[in-house]
Amino acid sequence: MNLPNEFYRNRKLENLVENQTSYTLNNAALHIFETHEQAERVLLQFDKPVLASMLKGKKIMHLREKQSFNFLPGESLILPSDELMCIDFPEAQANNPTQCLAMAIDEDKIDKVLEHMNELMPKADAGEWSLMDYNFHFTNDVGIYQILQRLLFLFTENHPSKDLFVDNMLEELIIRILQTNSRKIYTEQSFNLSSSNRLAFIVEHIRNNLHNSLSVKNLSKKACMSESNFYRVFKNELGISPTDFINNERIKLAVSLLQNPNKSIKQVYQECGFESRSYFNRVFKSRKKVAPGDYQSKLNVSA
Repeated sequence: MNLPNEFYRNRKLENLVENQTSYTLNNAALHIFETHEQAERVLLQFDKPVLASMLKGKKIMHLREKQSFNFLPGESLILPSDELMCIDFPEAQANNPTQCLAMAIDEDKIDKVLEHMNELMPKADAGEWSLMDYNFHFTNDVGIYQILQRLLFLFTENHPSKDLFVDNMLEELIIRILQTNSRKIYTEQSFNLSSSNRLAFIVEHIRNNLHNSLSVKNLSKKACMSESNFYRVFKNELGISPTDFINNERIKLAVSLLQNPNKSIKQVYQECGFESRSYFNRVFKSRKKVAPGDYQSKLNVSA
């Protein structure tokens, strides 16, 4: 993710550690932090919910009720209001600064989006959308990456209508983040939730039957829902279609199986439930940007 040229033209470099450039609009404020020298235990706190996203370099985050972890480019973190961050910058240099964005979003704006989601995108089993109240660390998918890149441009642009533009982008960003969080919860806690939640039951069934044929028609029957309603609710809650979710899980399994140099590509795609090598190759390459055979070969060379 790149900072727009407009940012560099207007920003003032006043501090070597967490130099802050801020842009404030009606419902959100965007802060760009740059650190040009190594530092430890730098404290930072916001009075609103914050999306932090790494642009360049590496941070080590120390958060309340969470183990310390590396924070790297392409990753984001959702923080509740008043969360105290303690940050290390082990690799920051004058000619290679760490860069991170922090977007503080008004809670009224978030509440309006949640109200809209609960009205138009109701969750399965009468659940309600709500803002996660813990530190959610995730890798940006393509959709979130593109929104953040667009927001960087909009905040730094001198345009009379940028408040309106940003408002629309914020709504989509909040929805996508909540869907990403929901997808993570269902994936990591599907077993515990499966007895009381239909989608969790379906996720658990998918993960236990990747080697078998899995169709939206049969999954909807297991969920006791019509096919169209199942597809809609699944995509609303997890942010992707059932077929894309199945393929993502199959590719995760394929990556694990390809660690074994004695596994043939045919064995791998059959164990993952793909019906043909050509379809497996296409799906694998779309996710990993490399063919499965080349991926396995690289693993063997580096082993």
